[in-house]
Amino acid sequence: MPERRAVVLLSGGLDSSTIAAIAKSQGFSVFALSFDYGQTHKAELQAASRVADTLKVARHIVLRIDLSTFGGSALTGDSAIPKHRSIAEIGNGIPPTYVPARNTVFLSLALAWAESLQATDIFIGVNALDYSGYPDCRLEFIHAFETMANLGTRIGAEGQQVKIHTPLISMTKAEIIRTGLKLGIDYGMTITCYDSSDEGEACGACDACLLRLKGFAENSAADPVKYRNA
Repeated sequence: MPERRAVVLLSGGLDSSTIAAIAKSQGFSVFALSFDYGQTHKAELQAASRVADTLKVARHIVLRIDLSTFGGSALTGDSAIPKHRSIAEIGNGIPPTYVPARNTVFLSLALAWAESLQATDIFIGVNALDYSGYPDCRLEFIHAFETMANLGTRIGAEGQQVKIHTPLISMTKAEIIRTGLKLGIDYGMTITCYDSSDEGEACGACDACLLRLKGFAENSAADPVKYRNA
């Protein structure tokens, strides 16, 4: 059997770590791609390295592209990260943590690497249920990108089909965590926080932390990461 290769977008967070484990469980050789894109929460890159090492991926690349040059997001600039919002508030509107066209940029670069690997499978941890209003996490966006990928690449033109895998798209955060735990993921090595310390301690109050904590609570499980205000 020829090697089945997949490029997996790996941020070091809970969702992306889960999809990396899912890809491995499906028999793919995982080529993990992380981005140093000018984000203020650099601890996630250390988490991505831990996850890649633990899962023994075929290769892990951390690619630098400085989206902070453009600005427009609390994750790449000095504007405040929303804190202590209710679940209803989190799901209402596009928050200041949205990074302009980030998933479009990330998927485009993942596609370039996949094509060079002669791979037709890309995994991304987007989610349309417990998510913070990001337009590039919707299934409609994924389908549109997949269509573009098959029209605009050599492998697509030669009759192969690029597939963007979104195994978490319709899961709640609790279901994602439950899936990862069954696959043996140690979520203590991940970091989801938008405002983590340099030591990797989560703030416990940003949207990402609140959704994560809600997911663990719904599984009657303790979140193994460190929180500054534990």
